[in-house]
Amino acid sequence: MNISVVGTGYVGLVTGVSLSEIGHTVTCIDIDEAKVEKMSQGQSSIYEPGLDELMKQNIQEGRLYFTTDHKTGFENADVIYIAVGTPENAEGAADLSYVMKAAEDIAAHIRKDAIVVTKSTVPVGTNEKIKQTIMLNLVNDVHVDIVSNPEFLKEGSAIYDSFNGDRIVVGADNEKAANVIEEINKPFGVSVYKTDIRSAEMIKYASNAFLATKISFINEIANICELVDANVDQVAEGVGMDQRIGDKFLKAGIGYGGSCFPKDTKALIKIAGNVNYDFELLKGVVHVNKKQQALLIDKLYDRFPSIKGKRVAVLGLAFKPNTDDMREAASLIVTEKLIEQGAEVIGYDPIATNNAKRLLSSKMTYADSVEDAIKHSDVALILTEWDEIKNIDLHAFQTMKTPIVLDGRNCFDLETMKANGIEYHSVGRPSVYQNEEVLIHTE
Repeated sequence: MNISVVGTGYVGLVTGVSLSEIGHTVTCIDIDEAKVEKMSQGQSSIYEPGLDELMKQNIQEGRLYFTTDHKTGFENADVIYIAVGTPENAEGAADLSYVMKAAEDIAAHIRKDAIVVTKSTVPVGTNEKIKQTIMLNLVNDVHVDIVSNPEFLKEGSAIYDSFNGDRIVVGADNEKAANVIEEINKPFGVSVYKTDIRSAEMIKYASNAFLATKISFINEIANICELVDANVDQVAEGVGMDQRIGDKFLKAGIGYGGSCFPKDTKALIKIAGNVNYDFELLKGVVHVNKKQQALLIDKLYDRFPSIKGKRVAVLGLAFKPNTDDMREAASLIVTEKLIEQGAEVIGYDPIATNNAKRLLSSKMTYADSVEDAIKHSDVALILTEWDEIKNIDLHAFQTMKTPIVLDGRNCFDLETMKANGIEYHSVGRPSVYQNEEVLIHTE
């Protein structure tokens, strides 16, 4: 089938490449000429494991194309996916301006009947507005059906998720259109759940809000564990064995970030507010996460009366491993506070350094490896659980002025850190001290 995808961010590019991989002819449309030229050569503008390889393969096999021209992009399209960004606006709602512009472009350029599929995360009722916009601006006499097909990809494993998802949600008010989208996705081998459009829109928000709630919940439990001398790793394992709860998203740490959870939780609160419903639980989730992202700063102040002049290594700058995405990353908050207090901050991330240099303070410096970052540092803060960080030779911490590690992702075993002579503070677990006098001082 001939498919067009409007937008080539994480969602659009992964969607387009994945659909071409299962045999469809896909044209991806973006207004950025330099970006399109780069993608036409098989180079993605985002870091996503396995993406570049699939791009090059499907370009070579004649199933994947890129263009800046909507007329060309829509010329033979049977199905058009809208996959543009819906960033948070000043009120916390989703900004739909890019979505509506895509709808106007579709209306202006399509020459044949088509199904328009909304892949972007949009508030309940948006697909109806998309259809209204298209119908009001149609240039040619064609028939258009609308389908909601929200994405559930995780950055860092988006290609894997495309072929190994839990479900594909198809929301439509036209059974024929729903069946077409189901048929398009059949080669993925993932079960399809068909529902109405508004329910499909809500499924996306409800899913992300629930996962964010699990994260904030276990982080609150972790904070209590520290106060009552319990170990959150063992608590989470015991709780997760209950099949009604499950063990996913029960990893304590310094909160969630990225492009989805922060934006979608706030958007759902706004959706509820628009119908005069006060979503108190979700407001608490957002508040807890904001507080949790600064947890290591609080721990640092507990350990050092002053960090002015201290050399602080910040390990991991992206919001999660296997991505260069800095959106809502804990490093944005942590490094700013460190520099405000006069610390000398040296950062390291295996992928996100270029993005970090654009977003973080110009007073930051950057290392080429974990080992270089921690050498001669007074303390190391772990913000992202990259494998490279988790697998470091622990003897490297002995090159620090004092081997003190504050771990926001619980990367290391407590006994192992103790055996290697490292003072170690993590989240929701007992601290490891090498000097009893330090223990007395900090308490």
